Amino acid sequence: MPQLLHIDTSTRTDDSVTRELTADFARNWQEAHPDGRVTYRDLAADPVPYPDLPSLAHAFAPPESRSPEAAASWAVTEQLIAELEAADTYVFGLPMYNFAVPAVFKSWVDRIVLPGRTFDTETRQGKLLGKKVVVITARGGSYAPGTPRAPFDFQEPWITAALGQVGLTDITYVHAEMTLAESMPKLAQFKPLAAESRERAYRTIREMYAATEATS
Repeated sequence: MPQLLHIDTSTRTDDSVTRELTADFARNWQEAHPDGRVTYRDLAADPVPYPDLPSLAHAFAPPESRSPEAAASWAVTEQLIAELEAADTYVFGLPMYNFAVPAVFKSWVDRIVLPGRTFDTETRQGKLLGKKVVVITARGGSYAPGTPRAPFDFQEPWITAALGQVGLTDITYVHAEMTLAESMPKLAQFKPLAAESRERAYRTIREMYAATEATS
């Protein structure tokens, strides 16, 4: 059975560009996989506890030696990794906050990148192979190649490196840029570019599944 892991991280519940786009992706995915299963996590509404020192220190300890607090923390990590292992497709909604990913997503990554569990400790080879990742971002400005802010895009390179550790290398990025043009007067001139970027994002999602249907 095909499985999709759908994760949102935006602090916005209304008017969130990433939430709108990930929801559109999930709808298209479900239409293409009517027998599929979706696991949904809203990390903004239900944050993953940051892995503190006790939980990290006891990561490789025998289960019977863990304190109740460490056992509870380990159970969270195991659940997150189980969701990753079960799914074959992932869609992550990641608005850009201060040039990078939301802190709640960083906390999630710090739990699922686990030596011996999601990657081999000797070869460093990730174990989550053959899975497809779609990362949908929203950016207040433009960080496209050739723009003045392109060097400040620490989001996409970090995501690629972080997910690559566990074997997730088949990543498609869908960026909706200039989203602050709607709310910041000094960026009002870029509203057409913002609308064009958002429409391009929707079109990219539709084209993914149009191509899937054409080859099925």
